Amino acid sequence: MEYKDYYKILGVERSATQDEIKKAYRKLAVKYHPDKNPDDKVAEEKFKEISEAYQVIGNPDSRKKYDELGANWKQYENAGFGGGAHGFNASGFSDFFDMFFGGHGGGGGAGFDFSSFMGGMGGGRRSTRPAKGSDLNATINLTLLEAYQGSQRILDLNGSSIKISIKPGVRDGQILRLKGKGNPGRNGGDNGDLMIKVVINNDPSYQRDGDDLIKNINIDVYTAILGGKITVSTLKGDVNVPIKPQTQNNSTLRLKGMGMPHYGKEGAGALLLKVQILLPEHFSAKELELIKEAQEQSAN
Repeated sequence: MEYKDYYKILGVERSATQDEIKKAYRKLAVKYHPDKNPDDKVAEEKFKEISEAYQVIGNPDSRKKYDELGANWKQYENAGFGGGAHGFNASGFSDFFDMFFGGHGGGGGAGFDFSSFMGGMGGGRRSTRPAKGSDLNATINLTLLEAYQGSQRILDLNGSSIKISIKPGVRDGQILRLKGKGNPGRNGGDNGDLMIKVVINNDPSYQRDGDDLIKNINIDVYTAILGGKITVSTLKGDVNVPIKPQTQNNSTLRLKGMGMPHYGKEGAGALLLKVQILLPEHFSAKELELIKEAQEQSAN
């Protein structure tokens, strides 16, 4: 059996990072994808080969085992288990893959324990049991407004476009799971899942606390003293907010239901308005006279 150099198949160095391996795989997958090469058996086999390579070295755990195997391959061959035909079988993976990474083993030869030889990588008879495919991971970035309203994204995975619908109220760091959108299973097993991490960009106008939103608002000193109404822009649009007389600086006005929607549920959090009272840069002589008069009355 011929040793398969998965690094060479993907065109990367053995020192490549996981991101570099992923980029190389995606580029080749787009080039050789069957949808772009209909009835091209060479492209089909090439696509299977690069998919198999990524299945192994695209995962840090299986990559580590593969690297250990490479370092000991000559020892394995000298033990008398390197011969035989190679190629792709009915499962879509090569015999090399199935023997060492498909949970099989199947090297033949009395007294040779490959599990002990490689620290428990596999052994025993070849299994045809269904196995679920591995999960894929992706990240999407949203603005706070997109998280508030809900959004859609198109992801390009393995040369295929997948439309993602995101419900309103999604949180920063939340993981969305799309069942069956990961790597294909083996021997008729279910596909893996697509795990999408949501990253919400910082918004200069709002802070988020759970499903509540916090925003600073400026109020002139006259409205703060006498009361009135101000117009506040929100993610839902402009709203008129009543201001009670003698509103204090740094006080909080709570607008129920004006915060972030509850993800997957009815209702929403609150919008908390933090009051910042602004003084005029210049007072007229009349204004200063009235303020002084008010001060004297307050002291009596």
